[in-house]
Amino acid sequence: MEQLRRGRPRSFDSDAALEKALFVFWEHGYEGASLALLTEAMGISRKSMYAAYGNKEDLFLKVLELYEKGPGSYARESVAAPTAREVARAFLDGAVRAGTQPDLPSGCFGVRAALAVGVTGGTAQDILTAWRARTRSDLSDRFRRAIAEGDLPADADPDLIARYLTAIADGVSVEAAGGASANELQRVVDAALLHWPPS
Repeated sequence: MEQLRRGRPRSFDSDAALEKALFVFWEHGYEGASLALLTEAMGISRKSMYAAYGNKEDLFLKVLELYEKGPGSYARESVAAPTAREVARAFLDGAVRAGTQPDLPSGCFGVRAALAVGVTGGTAQDILTAWRARTRSDLSDRFRRAIAEGDLPADADPDLIARYLTAIADGVSVEAAGGASANELQRVVDAALLHWPPS
């Protein structure tokens, strides 16, 4: 039974292959990341890809998880900051960093992949919509706590503040993908935070 469970050992580094798939999806979007591009970058056959990761949608989900633990971790980590303003600063600074790393495609993975999804990528679009909504929800919950603690005014709108920040972060990503530098985008973030809290 143990031998059946183990099966045949894989002849490739699964983690390294997943990182290469992340780069392909990030660079080309969901639909642009063809199976040929993915398997070539990952150094495996289609059969091995399906055996290791499932179908393309399954692979995309695993890649999104990898992004959340790596360059995209700022979104989850920012809500741990001690004040609402520091949450906003950490979130927007993280968006600038994630979108302007010299060794990675420019712009946020989630935004780039979403913008490049068409009719046949409906499932990927749904995955990314839910992912982005979860980020907004986490921020909203954190700002509700800030209101309860007196860190934000009692009449502050936590949902508006969360959407304000995610809209700016998305804009940062689009600008980064268009060639804007980290310094240029940092100035945009600094300007956005002059009006805090947004109302």
